[in-house]
Amino acid sequence: MSEAGARRLDRPTRRTAMIALRSLVFNLAFYANLIVLMILGLPMILRGRHGVFFMARLWGATSLWLLETICGLRVEYRGLENIPAGGYILAAKHQSFLETFALLKYAPDFAIVLKRDLVFVPLFGLYLVGARQIAIDRARGHSALNQIIAQAREVLAAGRQVFIFPEGTRRPPGATPRYKFGVVALYAETGAPCLPVAVDTGLFWGRRGFTRRPGVAVIEYLPPILPGLERDAFAERLQATIETACRRLYAEAIAADPRLGPVLAAGAATIDKPKADDARREA
Repeated sequence: MSEAGARRLDRPTRRTAMIALRSLVFNLAFYANLIVLMILGLPMILRGRHGVFFMARLWGATSLWLLETICGLRVEYRGLENIPAGGYILAAKHQSFLETFALLKYAPDFAIVLKRDLVFVPLFGLYLVGARQIAIDRARGHSALNQIIAQAREVLAAGRQVFIFPEGTRRPPGATPRYKFGVVALYAETGAPCLPVAVDTGLFWGRRGFTRRPGVAVIEYLPPILPGLERDAFAERLQATIETACRRLYAEAIAADPRLGPVLAAGAATIDKPKADDARREA
């Protein structure tokens, strides 16, 4: 084999090694940044949720900067004109930890539906309490759903936003969707508009592992679904709207970088293990 041929064969290896190195550096910087901000920002908790939101958006902005600077991964926001004013339900596809902080950029005053266990995480839990988020015990099933609805009504009445991940957990790109009943009940019981959000973040930042691939990850705010639909009609429209947009984003990302194709194929091949308590987690 010629020397030029050997160099061509070695390029993918060098690229993989460089992505791994940059991912490692980013992860160290990301968590160091989080810890430092949580410590320095403790006095902001005394200012209530607005002080906490200031720190949250600062964390989001610095994390996005680190991600682009170190890993070459930029986040592009689309459909900002679709974001309603006042209170609404934001229903976002959840593929990685990336959208958890990236969505903070255009969130003026929100409450996220999250697992109660997170409230007990040192330091981080203090911020969740200070920000008056909606922490639930999903193992309580129907009572947890009633808890979500009651707290969401208060949040929406104050002109704030309720963030919810319709599938309840991170799903790899291309995996069979598993939308749960909680977002449907929230829409039906509160009478608030729902803002669907599509992403392709999982192609670049997986739900597991530490690899952060370079490129342009997209978060797209889709046209709101106005109140008044029957539950089944809303559920069908929400899933179809988000999944159709996600497939479009996947195709666009892979056209720009065909090396992302295997990531999508791996996600599509995901086999979900049945859980005995799935019925209790429908919220």
